[in-house]
Amino acid sequence: MTPILACDQIHHAFGSGELAEVVLRDVSAAFAPGEACVLMGPSGSGKTTLLSIFGCLLAPTGGRLWLGGQVVSPGDWAGQTRRRRDQLGFVFQHARLLPFLTAEENLRLVGRNTGLGGPGLARRIDEVIDRLDLAAARAKYPSQLSGGQRQRVAIARAVLHRPPVILADEPTAALDWDHGEAAVRLLVEQARAEGAMLLTVTHDERLRPLFGRRLRIDRGRLLEA
Repeated sequence: MTPILACDQIHHAFGSGELAEVVLRDVSAAFAPGEACVLMGPSGSGKTTLLSIFGCLLAPTGGRLWLGGQVVSPGDWAGQTRRRRDQLGFVFQHARLLPFLTAEENLRLVGRNTGLGGPGLARRIDEVIDRLDLAAARAKYPSQLSGGQRQRVAIARAVLHRPPVILADEPTAALDWDHGEAAVRLLVEQARAEGAMLLTVTHDERLRPLFGRRLRIDRGRLLEA
C-alpha cells in the first residue's frame, strides 16, 4: 500500500552557522491510510515543527516529503496551498473558530473553500453535526459554546471535506481531562470512520492507549514508542 504521508531524512534547524538550533535530525517515516498515530516528547523537542512540515506550513532545511504519493516541493507555494486545502485537515489546541459566524456557518465556509457546495455540502454538514452531537450548537456563535463544544466543531471542520490526512496539535490543551479525552476519542473515531490518517501531538501520556501507533521525538530523532 502506498503511504498517504511519508518523509525521508527530514532535517530542520532554526538559524544558521554556529548559532543554528537543530530541532529535527534525519527523520524518516511512512503513514498508511486509516492509521491513528500519536506523537509525544518533551516541550521544545520538535513535535510542532514536524507537524508543521507535514502540514506544508513549514519547509524543512533538508530531506524530502511526500503527500498522497507526490513529492512536496519546498518552493511550490501554490501547490502547498492546494494540498493544505484539499488533502489536509487541521485541529489546533485552540479551536480558532471565526467569532462572527455560527458553528454551522464556520463549517459551511470551510466546505465552500474546499470545493463543496449545494445540497451535497448541506448533507455533509448535517452528517458531521449529527455524528459529533452538535445539533444544539449549530446556530450558536463560538462565544456561546463551551470549550468542549468548540473543540467538537473544530473536529467537524477538520473532517468535513474528507481529507486523507488529519493533523492535530495539542487538541486537548485548552480542555479539562474529561472533555479532552472525549475530544480525542471523537477525533480518532472520526478519522477512522473517514479512512484518514491521523497524527496527534500531545504531552499527555494518559492519551497513549487511544492510538494504534505511538511515536516519540528524542533529541531530534523520531522513534517508535
